[in-house]
Amino acid sequence: MSTPSGAHPTRRLLPRVPPLAPWLHADLILVLAAAALTLFGIGMIYSATRGIDPEAYSTFYLQRQSLFAVVGGFMGAVAAGVDYRRFRSLVWPLYGVTLLVLVLVLTPLGSVRQGARAWFVFGGYQVQPAEFGKLAMIVVLAHYAARFGGRLTLVQLLGALGLVAVPMMLILMEPDAGTAVVFAVIAMGVLLVAGAQVRHILVATALGLVGLGLVLNSGLVEEYQRQRIESIVNPGGDPGDTFNIEQAQIAIGNGGLTGHGYGQGTQTRSGLVPAQETDFIFTVVGEELGFLGSVVALGLLAVLLWRIWRSARVAGDLFGSLLSTGVLCMVLFQVFQTVGMAAGIMPVIGIPLPLLSYGGSSILTTMMALGLVLNVSMRRHVVRAS
Repeated sequence: MSTPSGAHPTRRLLPRVPPLAPWLHADLILVLAAAALTLFGIGMIYSATRGIDPEAYSTFYLQRQSLFAVVGGFMGAVAAGVDYRRFRSLVWPLYGVTLLVLVLVLTPLGSVRQGARAWFVFGGYQVQPAEFGKLAMIVVLAHYAARFGGRLTLVQLLGALGLVAVPMMLILMEPDAGTAVVFAVIAMGVLLVAGAQVRHILVATALGLVGLGLVLNSGLVEEYQRQRIESIVNPGGDPGDTFNIEQAQIAIGNGGLTGHGYGQGTQTRSGLVPAQETDFIFTVVGEELGFLGSVVALGLLAVLLWRIWRSARVAGDLFGSLLSTGVLCMVLFQVFQTVGMAAGIMPVIGIPLPLLSYGGSSILTTMMALGLVLNVSMRRHVVRAS
């Protein structure tokens, strides 16, 4: 079929379908799992921030997370409603804007918190651009890799790694080693599914580990962050480096089979576990709801991951499959890292548990990412019919 002069190639490929038709194929299991996890998370954040004296409790965290959930749901619906192939025409402006905000956050415009200059503050709300950068990187990599039709040469793989390396270095300069690792995991997963050879991926991973070692000793990463990462392979070192993990293990161990009861965790109410409403939210689940409550939380996360994986499998084109793959890698690694961190088998590198941890940037990014997954799944029939 001929293309009119000046017509946009992406727009030409989009079939004309009724606006509501894709929603007839919406993955309700994905939506319900995400909603259940969000409500579960709000409940655990409420408990995690009550403290010893419930009468002195401030509803700040509860109100903020509830607001973030509503706004995130709306943004996720928007991400699902616009045909995902239209995003391909915005990829390079999106990449440029991502780099720009990651540079700006390193300037005095950025706010310092817990030793990292990683946030913008607007009217009392903190925005972490690196979180949104994860989603932007998924779209950029999916677009880049999809152009090669399912097979990447070494040169093309190096080009993709170059795209990822720039924002990763900016994030390490904040410093935020945890989010930088998530970027690397997303890249490896997307590029492997896109057709990169396994031996090339292994070499790139080895070089990445060497690079991480150099970064840890370069001064870019704060000393306390380096010590926490190293503590996982040297548990007999400085007790201060393993304090978080030890308190988390005590809290989970206290929970036993059924837990102390909602709102009754002794470690949780005493605030002995640092960042228990964010990075260590899983310890609250383990202590108060026990092993059975933890199984429920992990079961809901497993359902969510299953539906994301399914979206990648049934996608109507390679671009859609790579989008869902990127989201799958992001969510899966964050679940593995945060749960492993609470159990003491992973280093403390500050990554939120998707939909459960407190944080506006995290839940908004996750909701939009799930919206993209839903988008791909909804349009699997439309794309194949085009």
